[in-house]
Amino acid sequence: MENFLKIVSSEDISEQTISNYIPRTTLQIEEIRSDVEEIITRVKQEGDRAIVSYTMKFDKVKLNSTEILVRNDEISRAYDLVDQSLIEAIRVAKNNLFTFHQAQKRDDWSIVIDNGINAGQIYRPIESVGIYVPGGRAIYPSTVLMTASPALVAGVKDIILCSPPQPNGNISPAILVAANEFGIKKIYKVGGAQAIAAMAYGTETIPSVQKIVGPGNKWVNACKQLVSNVVAIDTPAGPSEILIIADKTTNINYVMLDLISQVEHDPDNIGIVVSPSSELLETINQNILPLVQRSNRKQIIESALENNSLLIKALDLDDCVRISNIIAPEHLQIMTQKPRSLLEKIINAGAIFLGPFSPVPLGDYSAGTNHVLPTGGNAKKYSGLNTLEFLKIIDVLECNKEGLKQLSTSATILAQFEGLIGHKESIEERLKDDNSVDSK
Repeated sequence: MENFLKIVSSEDISEQTISNYIPRTTLQIEEIRSDVEEIITRVKQEGDRAIVSYTMKFDKVKLNSTEILVRNDEISRAYDLVDQSLIEAIRVAKNNLFTFHQAQKRDDWSIVIDNGINAGQIYRPIESVGIYVPGGRAIYPSTVLMTASPALVAGVKDIILCSPPQPNGNISPAILVAANEFGIKKIYKVGGAQAIAAMAYGTETIPSVQKIVGPGNKWVNACKQLVSNVVAIDTPAGPSEILIIADKTTNINYVMLDLISQVEHDPDNIGIVVSPSSELLETINQNILPLVQRSNRKQIIESALENNSLLIKALDLDDCVRISNIIAPEHLQIMTQKPRSLLEKIINAGAIFLGPFSPVPLGDYSAGTNHVLPTGGNAKKYSGLNTLEFLKIIDVLECNKEGLKQLSTSATILAQFEGLIGHKESIEERLKDDNSVDSK
């Protein structure tokens, strides 16, 4: 299978043609819409009974309604089933994530617009959040870290977590430990679209929340989109992506290993290298297969590289940036001689990793940056998960009598034009009242 990566010319890549080379939509929900809608309807109507039924159908696990909520003794026992080294790694990552996300917080602020007119904003946390943690091809305690950290830093008081049970009927001990490290006690043994529906509408056991975050398969993501009219969600999710900008100085072995590291999750994942160096691209194509073959997930990696991945020959580094901005990758790795010199030209990316010693897996786990990122080109309009995602920004206006007078003419003219006489009279009545008391 030598030379199984496709090499294309950057001259063939544009906004109009990119979908010919890599998948551009994060999720085509139409093909499963009716099935997901049926799940939503059943969960709304039947509550826990539907959860128990779907858990048996999809996870092959028999639960009764009293077993949906993880017991405290199950959480305690999980610590005996997890290596101490993993617990310490979780704690290191937690500290770094808290430091990073704390820096994103903003203080309430106020400015003087004009004499007697003060305006500003206050920040208040969402009251309840549901975290979804997948449990399919692998176990991801890192998802708990990435979703819980910004929520807790923002001040969310009520956080619940749903994750599918393993064949033994229990949630992975690593996930339970990670959740407990963040003080999350409401953990439910439910996965798939039924978990999302339950967090959106509530059941006898699982409470409804105001926002749902976390990755999942196409059923999970379809359900998140379908319930987004009643609950806030994070960015639409699709296959994971990495794009690496490289030049002739780049360590080729790093590039190959980084490609492999980001497509080993799933055969639908996408890996792209963009470079002005034909020699670098050809060397990658001729030498990556032995690295793939030694992986314990080689079939997944081979499928992702052969079917979804690209090597793009660019004209120069500016052309590499053009390609990257068109693709808007989830992960952008810049491994050129002067990586920071390209940073100001990047306008679309989920997260950016600069230089040879900043591989994406550091961001996936313990650097403090968040790995819940927009995919499928959505980095053109969405940000990665961050503290502000869990904060409501509320405008505040305070005027005294002088400020009211200053604004009254423009406001009443606009109100009159729009035919909203009540708006106009609300202002004018205050102007008549010479005895009105200024706000203190």
